[in-house]
Amino acid sequence: MGKKNTPVTFYEERNFMGRSWDCMGDCPDMHSYMSRCHSCRVHSGCFMVYDQANYMGNGYFMRRGEYGDYMNMFGWNNCIRSCRYIPMYRGNYRMRIYERDNFGGQMHEFMDDCDNCMDRYRMNGCMSCHVMDGHWLMYEQPHYRGRMWYFGPGEYRNFMNMGWGNMRFMSMRRVMDSWY
Repeated sequence: MGKKNTPVTFYEERNFMGRSWDCMGDCPDMHSYMSRCHSCRVHSGCFMVYDQANYMGNGYFMRRGEYGDYMNMFGWNNCIRSCRYIPMYRGNYRMRIYERDNFGGQMHEFMDDCDNCMDRYRMNGCMSCHVMDGHWLMYEQPHYRGRMWYFGPGEYRNFMNMGWGNMRFMSMRRVMDSWY
């Protein structure tokens, strides 16, 4: 399964067939390396993959494993166009979410996973966040379902300006070191 020092290998065809490309980390546009990608093997680490260049469009979290036909698994109509490596993190996790953009409105701080933050905190939505510690996945539906987005440490002032429209995040979980 593992190729020495190569975190992920992408293949042009399903079931690891056709030309392949070994990726060592972030890649904003895979088109320079291969015309299409229909399967991959994650040898080590965790990645977010996207169906558009520059880490846009639908995203999916991948950890060590084989993804011979990920398009059927994820329900995608398009193939992987970009990928982002998620570095391992060991330590405390901390994130604040805000009801409105630019850190306005009701605020809640999270240090653990939350399977339904809107029910738990009676918020109308989440339009900005500040990740102080750790790496997080946020989902559009409760119980970690639906489309997902990756958030590393930093300030995210306005989700609408990030191309997500009126996206509402309903659950979130930490990317744990045990996933590597």
